[in-house]
Amino acid sequence: MQEKKTITAYKRGLREVILKTAMKAFAEKGIRAVKMDDIAESLAISKRTMYEIYATKEELLYEGVKAFREKRKEKFMELAKEKDLMEILLKVYHVRVEEANATNPLFYDDLVKYPRVLRYLNREKKNSREDMMLFFERGVQEGYFRDDINYELAMHLFEALGRYIQEERLYNKYSIKEIFRGMPLVLLRGLCTEKGIEKLQKISR
Repeated sequence: MQEKKTITAYKRGLREVILKTAMKAFAEKGIRAVKMDDIAESLAISKRTMYEIYATKEELLYEGVKAFREKRKEKFMELAKEKDLMEILLKVYHVRVEEANATNPLFYDDLVKYPRVLRYLNREKKNSREDMMLFFERGVQEGYFRDDINYELAMHLFEALGRYIQEERLYNKYSIKEIFRGMPLVLLRGLCTEKGIEKLQKISR
């Protein structure tokens, strides 16, 4: 019995190591460029062990994306404890830019080819919309955002902008910082009061 528990603990630990190694490789090289066999070889484990833990690359990618988003959500919840909304926005902005700079654009191109992952991301959009609406409401209360804006429409515009960036693959032509400063921040600026615009200048620098 003790031996069985030891094996289970080993595989549980190995599962985390595989996940971390795979996501790092996917981010650096793109998903399609990294084979399951490559990951097994880099960790000096057998292909059989690899496939016992993760049966397919899509399963591995799904678990990796899910873990990444859950960790990011925890980070953002911690940031949300800040008293000033625009200070939160500033920190979230830097986190997103750092994430994007550490990721090969091929990762985003390849991601859309995995249906299970896309279904998960689409489900997550609902929670993201709820969080965004709370963000807008708080911005209005703190005097940073105008109170005469249809924020449900604004939310859809932000989503459409994100899709456009993805579909046109603008990250292949421009740096992530240029994209954020040239598009989402400009749209966000239009929602701001004078007080909000003054605070937003910190992000634009």
